[in-house]
Amino acid sequence: MTDQNQVAKEVDVLVVGGGVNGVGIALDATGRGLDVMMCEKGDLAGATSSSSSKLIHGGLRYLEQYEFRLVKEALAEREVLLGKAPHIMWPLRFRLPHQKHLRPAWMIRIGLFLYDSLAKRNLLPGSKKIKTTSDGPLIDSITTCFEYSDGWVDDARLVTLNALAAQEKGADIRVRTEVTGATKQGQSWLVTLKNEKGETFTVKTRSIVNATGPWAISFLDRMADTKNPNSMRMVKGSHFVVPKLYDSDEAYILQNKDGRIVFVIPYEGDFSLVGTTDENYTGDPSQASISEEETSYLIEIVNEYFKNRITKDDIVYSYSGVRPLLEEANASAQELTRDYKVEMLGDKQSPVLLNIFGGKITTYRKLSEAAVNELIEIFPKASGPWTKEATLPGGDFASQPELVNTLWAKYGWMEKTTLERYARQYGTLCERFLQGKSSIDELGQDFGAGVYAAEVDYLIETEWARSLKDVIWRRTKQGLRLSQTQQSVLEQYIEKKCQGVQNTDDAGPVNYKTA
Repeated sequence: MTDQNQVAKEVDVLVVGGGVNGVGIALDATGRGLDVMMCEKGDLAGATSSSSSKLIHGGLRYLEQYEFRLVKEALAEREVLLGKAPHIMWPLRFRLPHQKHLRPAWMIRIGLFLYDSLAKRNLLPGSKKIKTTSDGPLIDSITTCFEYSDGWVDDARLVTLNALAAQEKGADIRVRTEVTGATKQGQSWLVTLKNEKGETFTVKTRSIVNATGPWAISFLDRMADTKNPNSMRMVKGSHFVVPKLYDSDEAYILQNKDGRIVFVIPYEGDFSLVGTTDENYTGDPSQASISEEETSYLIEIVNEYFKNRITKDDIVYSYSGVRPLLEEANASAQELTRDYKVEMLGDKQSPVLLNIFGGKITTYRKLSEAAVNELIEIFPKASGPWTKEATLPGGDFASQPELVNTLWAKYGWMEKTTLERYARQYGTLCERFLQGKSSIDELGQDFGAGVYAAEVDYLIETEWARSLKDVIWRRTKQGLRLSQTQQSVLEQYIEKKCQGVQNTDDAGPVNYKTA
């Protein structure tokens, strides 16, 4: 055990929480010249940030709640994000089937007009009304759809890429490292942390950022002399994956009689993603799972709209995430605001605590920028905002089709479908484990579904992966295609590989050098 009284490191900022807000703040602050450590008690995107609807969107339904500022900011940010990471984000066309007994056509038209007009659009086409055809996927009684644009994102990879970018700029990223306590000493915090080996160490920091998401309130209980006047409500959102319901590329936004909406989204080529729900939640956020009621609810809505009916037996995977939303009196779970709050406690003469409450994945960069803008009041040498134009790692290419063609020209001995997956999950980062290879044998052990040892080694050595779930559900989505037997073989390989990493002085990633 390390002596807790001995300070292992001094930093300007300690970010606690490895979700999208935590890594976004760590990246922004590091890029402004601050000395940053980020710690996460589990895996990157291990909770809420890997359990979203995978959308970069303004939130069409939030217009009904008069959240015009939030929608406007999210719509503007949608265009920024689509340019920052073309490997893990891309435009997506949505269709809203019209049901006369639900929202009237005039209301939808007004909403879509506002949606088109609230922020400048450079990449995405506007909305329009279309007629359905008899050979389409919707039931015959639906003859009209309203079509508009939003975007898709691989949420878990967005988190990992921000962490990689922060590390490249000098941030100290500590995954599987938990804060166990914090006390004040003069102008600083003395923070005790415990890593995955069970070792404890102390970090001295001028400021702490509480970006722990659903744990934001309970985290404050570990901090000495800290009061919290805020209250949050935990809201569970669940999704499931089924074999694809239709062959075309558009997504659908389905209206339900209770006023809620459900998305049906093309997913990983062969599947459809269905969600989300809104349920008040109590208990440990890490234990959230889809309920029978949620499953039945989503199935019923899908079957009210699509010819291709589904049952519980069609579900191949499900997940649930707990969203930490700002409490509002008398508001239902779906009515709670998705806006965020950045609250700074302390000043130039005392330790600073920056609390992050609420938020949505589309506005993570703006939230991060706002948070660091607050922090630099005590760090006058810090530079200004910079992330808007910065490409995330692997995003330095013009388009996915062009990147696939480039990869195919160099690695034509591989399955093209595997190279297409590499392009949309890693972008140019896939060169880090492909460069210098000239045959399939050089990729190492074949675990099935296009997963080879070279990719797995890269994820362990560079992207902080330590478990089967890290690899097949967060860094990739190949859990959808690997059999239980294949997963067991892969799990044994990961455990053996990670033993070597954990036996080094630093259990974090090593810099993966290309040949």
